[in-house]
Amino acid sequence: MVFFNRFYQPDFDLEALEVIANLELSSSSALRQRLHWVALLANHIRPNLAITGGVHTVEDVVKGIMAGARVVMLTSALLRNGIGYLNDLRMQLSDWMTVHEYESVGQMRGVMTVDAVAEPGAFGRANYLKVLGSYTE
Repeated sequence: MVFFNRFYQPDFDLEALEVIANLELSSSSALRQRLHWVALLANHIRPNLAITGGVHTVEDVVKGIMAGARVVMLTSALLRNGIGYLNDLRMQLSDWMTVHEYESVGQMRGVMTVDAVAEPGAFGRANYLKVLGSYTE
């Protein structure tokens, strides 16, 4: 099951009164919503979960796996950086796992689900209100 596929979102040319194709690539900030929902659902539904949208760096890959995803998709990152970026990410992931003493991706998977974290309330509304209260300009 994929969280969350991005739908085609055309734009309007107001002068020509035409619909124009407009692809805006994702950024890492798009990952947060996906992490939230995968971390909530990973241990509570049967289908394997995939994250698409917002996966650009090795840290994004790790976050997706730790949230409980079986797959992370990175189309925007590959469009920006080329297919060779996959090899870079693979090497970076291997290095990250060595530094953090993970022997396998399976060992990392799910360590940040709502069931696994020390404060599961961080996924809820009370934490949202706390975050709003901490905002400063």
